[in-house]
Amino acid sequence: MAGMSTSASNDDLHWYFSQVKGTMDEDVSEPDIISTVEFNHDGELLATGDKGGRVVIFQREPLTKSSEARSSEYNVYSTFQSHEPEFDYLKSLEIEEKINKIRWLTRRNQAHFLLSTNDKTVKLWKVSEREKQAVGFNLRDEEGRQRGVIQPNSLIVPRYEPMELMIEASPKKVFANAHMYHINSISVNSDDATYLSADDLRINLWNLEITDRSFNIVDIKPENMENLTEVITAAEYHPQECHTFVYSSSKGTIRLCDMRQAALCDEHAKIFEEPEDPNSRSFFSEIISSISDVKFSHNGRYMITRDYLTVKVWDMNMESRPVETFQVHEHLRSKLCSLYENDCIFDKFECCWNGSDSAIMTGSYNNFFRVFDCNSKKDVTLEASRENSRPRALLKPKKVSQGGKRKKDEVSVDSLDFNKKILHTAWHPQDRIVAVAATNNLYIFEGNTTVHPR
Repeated sequence: MAGMSTSASNDDLHWYFSQVKGTMDEDVSEPDIISTVEFNHDGELLATGDKGGRVVIFQREPLTKSSEARSSEYNVYSTFQSHEPEFDYLKSLEIEEKINKIRWLTRRNQAHFLLSTNDKTVKLWKVSEREKQAVGFNLRDEEGRQRGVIQPNSLIVPRYEPMELMIEASPKKVFANAHMYHINSISVNSDDATYLSADDLRINLWNLEITDRSFNIVDIKPENMENLTEVITAAEYHPQECHTFVYSSSKGTIRLCDMRQAALCDEHAKIFEEPEDPNSRSFFSEIISSISDVKFSHNGRYMITRDYLTVKVWDMNMESRPVETFQVHEHLRSKLCSLYENDCIFDKFECCWNGSDSAIMTGSYNNFFRVFDCNSKKDVTLEASRENSRPRALLKPKKVSQGGKRKKDEVSVDSLDFNKKILHTAWHPQDRIVAVAATNNLYIFEGNTTVHPR
């Protein structure tokens, strides 16, 4: 595709195991299941959110004098409870603490800032380091006890002394009471001053400094809810143009909106939609065409969308059809009936670009994830598994047989485990490092580097 980088072509299909974070317990508790994964802008930090409302931040190991190449290992930097379960007494609804999305803000000082959201409330968190503490207070002693009468000649000047490094996470803003339906997306604008939050029927625009009001910029709620035909599934700002954003729908369409045209963006500037083939229409066509994720390329020229069976690459200058369609798990087309019965057909898979916009990654079942090279059109299926968790172990490509005689290295489509699924993935913005969430485990893999496996 014109304009795409070719620097990482084909190399993005070879990956090595780096590390895994999580427990090996067979019985995974619901709160421990990872629900979102996100690198910050320079890739030094990696944040995960789980269904228990916790945010865990990992920090990349620094470069040491003894090592030639930078390590791809990440260790726990900070853990905090972002959201708690709540109850809406007016609607008699429980509001889960599950973290739906995490988005990092561009770093401006020593501290890091991130947005996290559950179904109803977005929070802005500040994560900072403390290496010094104030000592020598006049009114209290070092143990915190109240001092007696203080004489003028006994007054001391407080001072800072070194202390053991402490990471503090503190909530700076709480953006609440703006969504009637479940929030599925948050996206920080390129101006670093505003962000959007989207639920099933509306998209709101927030100023990061103002918590008590937001502006509704998209509203697709019909006057009569019986006429509802589609819902919003994802929304994202353009990486460079602060006035442009896109949102996807359950009908398989992507609408691009320009905030310079009108304050309310119900009328889109462009609509990206692939015409449906009448010959391939079935009972499941509408369900599997619903878009679960949309991501702009870093240069803003392309975007990728993920539906149930495919990842599509769209050129922002061509609305009629995608420039490329990658089949993620075409072997499941014959299994749609059983997938509908066990509700797996409604799973929402995410997708992501690599740092040079030359490769795409997304998840599948059986703890498989797919990597597609946009230039060579080659792809590979890999597995996130503890069985292949030796340091620098090369990940062997997996193949799924669709019936007939199965080869030795192939996996039968009937033996796939649909309870093991990779919904959330993230790609380091600069280096060849990927993070993959498999239930309660976070796998980190690295690509080819100057260090070769023995």
